[in-house]
Amino acid sequence: MNARHAVFGGAAMLAALSAAGAWWEWRSAPRVVAVAALPAAPPGAAAPDANAAPLPIPPVPPRIADGPDYERCLSMLASDPSGANAFADAWQATGGGDGAVHCQALAQIALGEVATGADMLEKLANTSHAPDAARAAVYGQAGQAWLMAGDANRAYAAASLALTLSPDDPDLLVDHSIAAATLEKYQDAIDDLDRALDLDPRRTDALVYRGSAWRHVGQLALAQDDIDRALAIDPENADALLERGILRERQGDRNGARQDWEHAIAAAPDTATSDLAQQNLALLEAGPAR
Repeated sequence: MNARHAVFGGAAMLAALSAAGAWWEWRSAPRVVAVAALPAAPPGAAAPDANAAPLPIPPVPPRIADGPDYERCLSMLASDPSGANAFADAWQATGGGDGAVHCQALAQIALGEVATGADMLEKLANTSHAPDAARAAVYGQAGQAWLMAGDANRAYAAASLALTLSPDDPDLLVDHSIAAATLEKYQDAIDDLDRALDLDPRRTDALVYRGSAWRHVGQLALAQDDIDRALAIDPENADALLERGILRERQGDRNGARQDWEHAIAAAPDTATSDLAQQNLALLEAGPAR
């Protein structure tokens, strides 16, 4: 995971993506209701709880503010989000400005009030006089939070605004691609990921996401190529193994699919990715009638 996406944690993002819909089922035609990122729960399965995901950690530069109060508030997020929220609230009353709003928004997300925090982040990015790169990063955080809240339209809008401020940021391009694919805009997602990979050809997350998007538009050979490239870079990449298993199942290779999903579970135990691999294995054992 890249640094900026670590703001909300991989499991948190996966929970948001999973809630968008199912990625894999037994029918020949894929359902076009999910995001071009990681496979989600199979039909009928409960979506992961975004509130149970790891708490946000202090964001990396560029930051929206600076100073000791900002650093103190951010440092409280992971261990004491309630305390961070109270601190930010009191700080705002004494003129805390952008830093107080930013910290309180992240605290709201950590406390499970994801839509509230997302709205605060979006408004902050819109009104702040910080440099464009910092505002773009906050729009990006807002987009991630809107995905966690299950609002793909707001996520797409926030990610689009982020790109107007920083069009060549690979992280923002990946964010935008995820929101686009959640809205079934798979070609738009592929375009975003093409650009992200032009900027950083070894980004395994972008390769996996693009592979999934190619699968959704029926281009299985291109999907396979991207997943193979991701696994050549990182053979233990659980997300790539999960996706390769889906491709293998689509091609009738049930044993290969089983091996990949078992490998994904071993590579990333006790994660949302391993949970999804386990669900796919259960469907595999149930047979095509399921």
